[in-house]
Amino acid sequence: MTRSIYEVKAEFFKTLSHPARIRVLELLSDGELSVSALIPLVGLESSHLSQQLGILRRAGIIQARKEGSSVLYSVVDPRIFQMLEMAKAILTSSLEGSRFLLQELETLEYVDTASGESDPE
Repeated sequence: MTRSIYEVKAEFFKTLSHPARIRVLELLSDGELSVSALIPLVGLESSHLSQQLGILRRAGIIQARKEGSSVLYSVVDPRIFQMLEMAKAILTSSLEGSRFLLQELETLEYVDTASGESDPE
């Protein structure tokens, strides 16, 4: 039995559904990094970061290369960065709309319909 394309796509997005994994990918947009370089930038303990890197590696999103005693990680397909930029643009647009709604809400004055008085704030 074969998996549908929708299941494959869902699994891909599920792989990206952790904040640390997104952060790792953003950091790798500048080039290869080692675990020791990623730890302070991602803010995870070594074991937890290694777990997240393993998930990305098994999904074929990142690759590892040994250099001396270090393992360097990089993104397999640079189009992942375009996807992250597109997600950022969509979220920015969505949040911008929310900001305008919040500003509008803040300008509204509450009127107590029972007493006819405005909220004094």
